[in-house]
Amino acid sequence: MQSTNLAPVRIYGVPMDLGQRRRGVDMGPSAVRYAGLQSKLEALGYTVTDGGNIYAPVVEEIDDDPIDGLAHNVHSIVRVCTDVYHQVRDSLRAGETTIILGGDHSISLGSVSAAADVYPNVGVLWVDAHGDFNTPFTTPSGNVHGMVISSLIGLCPPPLLLRSEPLSASQFAYIGVRDLDSQEKINMSASGAIIRTMRDIDESGMAEIVRGILSAMKDRDAIHVSFDMDSLDPQVAQGVGTPVSGGLTLREAHLLMEMLADDGRVHSLDIVEINPILDTQNRTAQVAVELASSLFGQRIL
Repeated sequence: MQSTNLAPVRIYGVPMDLGQRRRGVDMGPSAVRYAGLQSKLEALGYTVTDGGNIYAPVVEEIDDDPIDGLAHNVHSIVRVCTDVYHQVRDSLRAGETTIILGGDHSISLGSVSAAADVYPNVGVLWVDAHGDFNTPFTTPSGNVHGMVISSLIGLCPPPLLLRSEPLSASQFAYIGVRDLDSQEKINMSASGAIIRTMRDIDESGMAEIVRGILSAMKDRDAIHVSFDMDSLDPQVAQGVGTPVSGGLTLREAHLLMEMLADDGRVHSLDIVEINPILDTQNRTAQVAVELASSLFGQRIL
């Protein structure tokens, strides 16, 4: 058990799968809860409150008009993300550390916007196989979960702009990227975001990558971690919405979380894209709980 001088933790689930076409990630919050997230954090000395689920409709309930036919379910997604924004903002303002369980990655439109309101100088660590840097005009799929960062930095049209003041791309750092669309590559490279691909990790090692990112973020007041479980190799986490081979190993992911815990500036965490339908015995959710425990201070010694 750690010291009792710890910020209280609040958990929200966002059971939404509207940001992509493959069904099942709406069951992610239940899977992570079943894997024992709350009890694990309480064993580390935290006071944990589960705030329940933020309502998200299923696709059969809605009849949205896409943006130019290229951003599916966008109005319903924005309504859910607006609710996420208000709940997470209130939690952070109350001095809580907030965990948001997805659901697909589009929920981070709300959580990152909230973190930026409470900590205007926030740095955002995007741990993901994908860039999520498409717009309704570049996307090959129309899936909003692939437009989140471009929306947050103001490159997408309304209604995908939750904040009147967009974030700067320089506030974002990627880890684990390995699957990008052609136009997305061009736009990301020119954006000013820190981008560390799997090749970078292979060549330099996770410790050096994380040290470099934290050094680049040394003037940031807080860090929001948005952890897409597809950043992990499918051999580690097979139950994800969009698996891509060649991802992070379990130890690389734990080292990342342990170093972030040592840094001490993480006040909010997304865990997204767990799809129990594609999993075996809830293993991917169990891995998510193990990684969250490392972020919240669990140590080998």
